Amino acid sequence: MLTLKLITEETERVIKGLEKKQFKGAREAIAAVLELDKTRRATQQQLDKDLQEGKKLAAGIGRLMKEGKTAEAEEAKAGVAGLKEESKRLEHELTDIQQKLTELLCTIPNIPNDDVPEGKDASDNVVVKEGGVIPELPEGAMCHWDLCKKYNLIDFDLGVKITGAGFPVYIGKMARLQRALEAFFLDEARKSGYLEIQPPYVVNEASGYGTGQLPDKEGQMYHCNQDNLYLIPTAEVPVTNIYRDVILDEKDLPVKLCAYSACFRREAGSYGKDVRGLNRLHQFDKVELVRIDKPEHSYRSLDEMLAHVEGLCQKLELPYHILRLCGGDMSFTSAICYDFEVYSAAQKKWLEVSSVSNFESYQANRLKCRYRNPETKKPELCHTLNGSALALPRIVAAIMENNQTPDGIRVPKALVPYCGFEMLDDKNF
Repeated sequence: MLTLKLITEETERVIKGLEKKQFKGAREAIAAVLELDKTRRATQQQLDKDLQEGKKLAAGIGRLMKEGKTAEAEEAKAGVAGLKEESKRLEHELTDIQQKLTELLCTIPNIPNDDVPEGKDASDNVVVKEGGVIPELPEGAMCHWDLCKKYNLIDFDLGVKITGAGFPVYIGKMARLQRALEAFFLDEARKSGYLEIQPPYVVNEASGYGTGQLPDKEGQMYHCNQDNLYLIPTAEVPVTNIYRDVILDEKDLPVKLCAYSACFRREAGSYGKDVRGLNRLHQFDKVELVRIDKPEHSYRSLDEMLAHVEGLCQKLELPYHILRLCGGDMSFTSAICYDFEVYSAAQKKWLEVSSVSNFESYQANRLKCRYRNPETKKPELCHTLNGSALALPRIVAAIMENNQTPDGIRVPKALVPYCGFEMLDDKNF
């Protein structure tokens, strides 16, 4: 969440940033924060004053008793008792105000970096880089859902029988290709200096709040009601929460972690042709990168993450472009976000396969993730970053469609050592 220091010292910049992010009622929300903070500070000042006065009165009671001033001593005792009661009231009031303030701050998104373009939706995103060659497919080229049926690689109907729509069953060589992609992405991350983590796939409420998935205003998380746990939408949530309520040494930064996980998203409201096949699933596999860094170094970290994901697209021989998202298309928590999209030749459309974001101090403030400044010796908020490297379903869709041949689907060379075959076809064993 945004810090009170930022809101109070740079109020207009915060409001303009929220408006750039298309946050409705930005000025009113910030005014409410400032008013609550004003009340909080006044209450705290009165509480401090009463506590000080109570200590002063209590210190004089013994002296008054020794001097035989019993009536004055009793009056002082009564004064101390009254101040204690008033202090208890003020403490409760202060707790209530702080809770309301925190709840309000949690409803306000992060403000965008100055480099984020103006815009209301995805149509205003800016292509900053392109790479690869879009293949020209022969007449009668098939979309991946038809290729899956032809070669018996993925059974969408069986997934519906077992669970429901959006939970496909991967078969034979496709199951092996899934494992190959996971291993390939993790190995590439390790080569780039990321420490591999195997996290839980369910998290508690505090973890959801820490990275900004909760409150879940869009209803995208699966909730295990009996235990009040949530299935993770991305490994970002458990991995970043490793550093919740932690003060790091400066020498330990940047922290670089990677993790493979299954991801679960309800995708409420998704329907139509754009969600067909692998385009949008409720369960999918992904390798995630997480970095925690000093503020002055975090944008260098962002550049390194972008270069890493771009390298994966190149090694998989996929045409790609990189988008800088506009204010209106960014996530609630990000300060800047770049999307990677690969071209799916049979569908003739771009498919998002990665988002790489810098949250600056927004997540860290919710997490209380800090590092100790060696000069001031005081803890300061870190910057957190994360990025998909990569999400499997749409990568698989693009690989299948772009590499189809009369004899099967050619596997990118980088994956052959991992999966042990060069073609996806109906020879599944």
